[in-house]
Amino acid sequence: MPPTLASVVRNTSLHLTVLAGADHLERPVRWVHTSELDDPTPFLEGGELLLTTGIKLGRTAAQLQAYVHRLADAGVVGLGLGVGLSHTEVPQPLVEAAAQRGLPLLRVPEPTPFIAISKVVSAALAAEQYEAVTTSFEAQEELTRAALGKDGTTAVVRRLAARLGGWAALYDGSGALSVVAPDWAARRAGRLAAEVDRLRRRPAPSSAALQGRSPGIDTADEDYVVVQSLGADRRARGFLAVGTEDRITPTERYVLNAAVALLTLTLERSRELRQAEERMGAALLRMVLAGEVATARQVAAGLFGGLPEGTVRVLVAGAGAAAADAAEALGELGDRAEQAGGRVGEKLLVARGEGAHGPRLVVLALDNGAVHRACLGAVEEHEGLSLGVSAPAALEDAGTAHAQAERALAVALRGGRRSVDHEEVGAGSLLPLLGEEAVTAFAEGLLRPLREHDRTARGDLVASLRAWLSRHGQWDAAAADLGVHRHTLRYRMRRVEELLGRSLDDTDVRMELWLALRSGEE
Repeated sequence: MPPTLASVVRNTSLHLTVLAGADHLERPVRWVHTSELDDPTPFLEGGELLLTTGIKLGRTAAQLQAYVHRLADAGVVGLGLGVGLSHTEVPQPLVEAAAQRGLPLLRVPEPTPFIAISKVVSAALAAEQYEAVTTSFEAQEELTRAALGKDGTTAVVRRLAARLGGWAALYDGSGALSVVAPDWAARRAGRLAAEVDRLRRRPAPSSAALQGRSPGIDTADEDYVVVQSLGADRRARGFLAVGTEDRITPTERYVLNAAVALLTLTLERSRELRQAEERMGAALLRMVLAGEVATARQVAAGLFGGLPEGTVRVLVAGAGAAAADAAEALGELGDRAEQAGGRVGEKLLVARGEGAHGPRLVVLALDNGAVHRACLGAVEEHEGLSLGVSAPAALEDAGTAHAQAERALAVALRGGRRSVDHEEVGAGSLLPLLGEEAVTAFAEGLLRPLREHDRTARGDLVASLRAWLSRHGQWDAAAADLGVHRHTLRYRMRRVEELLGRSLDDTDVRMELWLALRSGEE
């Protein structure tokens, strides 16, 4: 702890007397400054014990009061007046002004040189710095040993909480609480979900400080809370929160920084190992999608603890033009999927790579499992990111499921939707699945001769064609719908064939015409 005015006054060798502000002697003293200026504030930073003989203080009560106000406003923690030179005793107006502002006023007797006070404070500051360095070094050693032991992250969190005399909590990359110490702090740590979520949207490392009665902290708590993201490549791998009764000291800040560094290293792991695991997982997924499930099971049993058991889905994520950083967003989605699977022991396979239209992320996971739900939640948080989801399938049918998911993703990206299930692709009209601009251009070009005819000649060929196609070529039924004789309808259909240069007996021609007519109705 830094020296305080109380500790300086208690030093009997200085023979100091407190004349005002006795209730504020616990203020820390950051430095001792001597000045005979009427206004020394331009040379002060705050936290100083100011010493003066009062040569230029002035004699009137107004002058002395103004002097005290200037010092108090500048953050001076105490004023010491040396008597025996310009003043035989401390002026009473100065005492009254100091008492009014709550500024401790010390009487410095003539035998006590100012340098003696400076030496006492300097020695105390040096002792504080030495203690800070020693304590920090000891704490780093303790936290490092904890990190190298069994359950390293848990041990680091518990040692950190004990060192700070408060509580500490570790969250995974998705913001879920994973470790808290002591156990009673779980409720407090759980209320920081909103703050952790805000940090999760910012590049790592980043931090936030909250002081009691703040958003995310219960009004009954008065903790000073610091939340820090953990990550070395802008992507948060986890989050650390600590709560203490008072603001953390510089020494405690060193301890906290040491814990952040150790936890970051633990969560990041070796980059080479992580890349190797990703390549192996992607290779296994490609084997499964190619139908080599038996071989993939043998390989995965030793490396990944097996493959997903039960009904699975394939999820394919991609980014549209609105995505700010597709690769980073897809990387975070993959991390969220892996973290969700790790929390519940759910097996999954993930592959990152490039597709025909940009970066892709392919995930094989249990149907409606934690990973499936995490992916659906993640795409909702990233503008421009879309997800295609296959129908439920057996692992042996994952290749078919992958094709379904790719088609669903294409529909989602084209329509600007966050996610599309294969069931949606297989049901309803074909038109929503096609590009709007392409269908419109196709319809306009195909039907243009008929519409030009209807604008300049008798006979509504477009309406007649629509009625005839809707009745599957049944002349009597279509003519009745139009209110014309069937021979009139036959004549109109021959004109349609002549203008289009196509035969209505051709099934493909009928399908194209019906699609063109329907596109104008959508």
